Parts: sequence; structure tokens; C-alpha cells
Amino acid sequence: MRYLSTRGGAQPKPFTEILLEGLAPDGGLFVPEKFPRLDPKDLAAMRGMSYRELAFALLSRFVDDIPAADLRHLVDATYSKDVFGSDEITPVKKLDDNLYLLGLSNGPSLAFKDVALQLLGNLFEYVLEKRGARVNVLGATSGDTGPSAEYALRGKKNVRVFMLSPHGRMSAFQAAQMYSLQDANIFNIAIRGVFDDCQDIVKNVSGDAAFKAKHRIGAVNSINWARIVAQTVYYFKAYFSVTRRDGDPVSYSVPSGNFGNVYAGHVARSMGLPIRRLIVATNENDVLDEFFRTGRYRARKAAEVKATSSPSMDISKSSNFERYAYELVGSDARVLKGLWDELEREGAIDLSGSVYFRQVSETGFVSGSSTHADRIATIRGMWKDYGIMVDPHTADGIKVGLEHRDKGVPLVCMETAQPAKFAETIREALGRDPGRPGGFESLEKLPQRVEVMDADAVRVKAYIAAHT
Repeated sequence: MRYLSTRGGAQPKPFTEILLEGLAPDGGLFVPEKFPRLDPKDLAAMRGMSYRELAFALLSRFVDDIPAADLRHLVDATYSKDVFGSDEITPVKKLDDNLYLLGLSNGPSLAFKDVALQLLGNLFEYVLEKRGARVNVLGATSGDTGPSAEYALRGKKNVRVFMLSPHGRMSAFQAAQMYSLQDANIFNIAIRGVFDDCQDIVKNVSGDAAFKAKHRIGAVNSINWARIVAQTVYYFKAYFSVTRRDGDPVSYSVPSGNFGNVYAGHVARSMGLPIRRLIVATNENDVLDEFFRTGRYRARKAAEVKATSSPSMDISKSSNFERYAYELVGSDARVLKGLWDELEREGAIDLSGSVYFRQVSETGFVSGSSTHADRIATIRGMWKDYGIMVDPHTADGIKVGLEHRDKGVPLVCMETAQPAKFAETIREALGRDPGRPGGFESLEKLPQRVEVMDADAVRVKAYIAAHT
């Protein structure tokens, strides 16, 4: 298996070569030369597998330059009851006929991103140890990637983490999860701005080839391909949990900001998993919903990004959308680069009426958006009807998912995080505080370590250079 850049300027590389890189040298994202295809016999063999067995069976199709025994050990060490609370790892809860909730928030940081980042942390440590190398991880978070990455990499040998977050834009719980960590290899930088300012700085630093090489900069954001492939596993696991026969269709509703989680579903579908619909649920920052409805992809300016009660989705430029667009244009890097140059220049691209946009329906994507009032109503409805408390991002997914539900087709709504991370919104909806898992009771009262600075890539580079 070799990986190419969406923009065509990188030589094909094996998995371990792209694991630490994040962005390709030409500014594109790494994608496999082709997706592995599973036939009916493969799916039948996977149906009875445990999560660990399934993860190995799928990951080994993308990771063929790590010895099988070593990869199996990494998978088994990652997906354990000790880390995720049960051997199910991502348990499915039935709410109603053909309506399910996929539990993804049982990891150390209480968010779905733990499922991929716990593996990524172990992969990093393994590869760096083999090479006798070090890496300085640079990431941006809108609220969940940061805690998940830091909990996965804290104390890891040969790894330092520099995480950018939008100052004052996350929930108090999310901020405290990161800023309270005292590990010597963790560095938090709060940027005066929005998430997209943080993401732009990461891309600026990663695009500086000399700086990136000198300071050995790596990435854990969803631009990292290992994140995507790790997330495909729970689409398969959920499929086998809610169906009886291989070949039965299933739809998934996915709260979406940076497009990584739902793109992992697209990868699973491309491999042969019988997914009817991939439902993209956005909040008021609806750049993805606008594209899937109209064919126009319009990145918002920082001042246009709304601060919402589902803050992890307050994103105006969805990084992983580039991978999907690359496939829409027939994996033609020249066409993709032209479109992204136009996006950079004009702030928008318009594929409506093009042969490319007509292919969207064939990939199963539909979309919708949700408002604060919708979130409050959905949280109340879930509590009243099922006795289940959901966080505001999950509520966005449930609301939009139900709007696109097909009769007789199981709908799996993807959980994003535990409600404890968004107590203010839960309190507004239900008049009570969400319960907190053990160890998080007084999180916000712990001492915090964070550097606050302006949205200035030069200053961030200087800070990194001074601490590596």
C-alpha cells in the first residue's frame, strides 16, 4: 500500500513514512493509491470478530510495512477494557426500531477522537523507537482533538505536543482537560481567534519545509491518515451489531466539522461496507451542508464563524473535504490543485452543475444543519423518550439524522462526547448537571498551564523553536 498527495507533488510512500508527516510536502493530504476492496466472504468472516480482531483485519490492509505481529500487539494494547471501559470499545445502544446510538466516548478524554488517537499515540511511539527519532507534534483543536491527543501522547517517549486552541471558544471542561495537564512533553497555546486561525497556523508551519524538517514537526489532526483509517473500524463494528445479514443497508448520521469522522465512513463504504447514506450534520457553521445541498463550497472568514453551543463544530474550512473532492474529480491531482488554488484566491469554489457534483449522490452523502434551539429540543427529547443524556454535538447528529431517515433502514447516530463536557447546555436543556466520570469531579479547579498569544505563525514558530 502506497500513499499519494491529493495535489500530486509527492512521491508514493508507505504508511510509516506518512504517519509522522501530516500534510504532504506540497500542501496536500495523503490518500491511498486505491482503497482495499472487501468481498462478501471478507465481510462474512468479520461479522463474528471482536473489536480488536476487526481492527487488525482492517488496519493490516492499510498498514503493510509494520510486521503483522507488531501491528497486532499495538492494536491489542490500544483497544483494551482498561482504556475504554469494556471489551466492546464502541458499544451500540438500541433506542427504537432501526434507531441506534453508537457509543464513542468511553476513552480517557471522553470523546470519540480517543478511538483513533489512542492508537496513533502507540503507533508514534513504536515507529520513533524503531528509528531512534523524535517528533514534535503540532495540532489545532476546536475542543476534542486537543484533549484526546494530549491524553494519548502524554508521557510518551520521543514525543512533544504543541496544541493550539481558540482562546475562550471551548467549554470550560474541554479547556481544563488540556490546560491542567502537567506533563513535561505537553505545551498548550491558546490563540486569540477562532479554530480556523489555529488550523491556518498549523498549515503555515507545516508548509515551511525547512522549519518542519529542522524541528521534526508531525501532526495528529484529522489530516493524519492514521486517524481516518482507525475510525473506519467502528463503522464496521456498528454495522455487524445492527444487522443480521451481510448486504443489508445501514445509514449513519455524523456530527461534522472537519469532515474526518464522516470521511472515515466514506472509506468504509468505498471498501464495500453496505452503507446507504452518510448523513453530514452541521451546526450554524454550515459550510459542509451548503456544499452538499448546492455544490458551492464557501469557506467562511474568521469573523463569520459563529460561536455555538456545539463548539467542536465551529469550523469554516473542513480540512478533510480535500480528500473527498480529490475523489470527486477522478483522483486528478492537477484538477484538485486548480480548485484549491481558486478556493485560496476567491474563498469559494462552485461545482454545481458540473459532472463532479453529479457524482455526490452516488457516494451516499446527504446533509442538514441544526440550531441551538434544535439541540436543546433534541437533548430534552432523548432524555424524555429514552432516559439517555446526549451532548450537544450528538444532538445535532440525531436531529439531522432523523430528517434523512429511510423507512426500514437502520440509522446509527454517532456519539461525539460525554455530556459532562458541556454542562452549561445540558443544564439549560434539562435543568440539571450531567454526571461526571471518576477523576473529573474538580477538573476546572486544577492548576493550568497555557500560553496565550495572537494568531501569529511567526510567534508560534518561535515558541516551538524555544521549547524543542
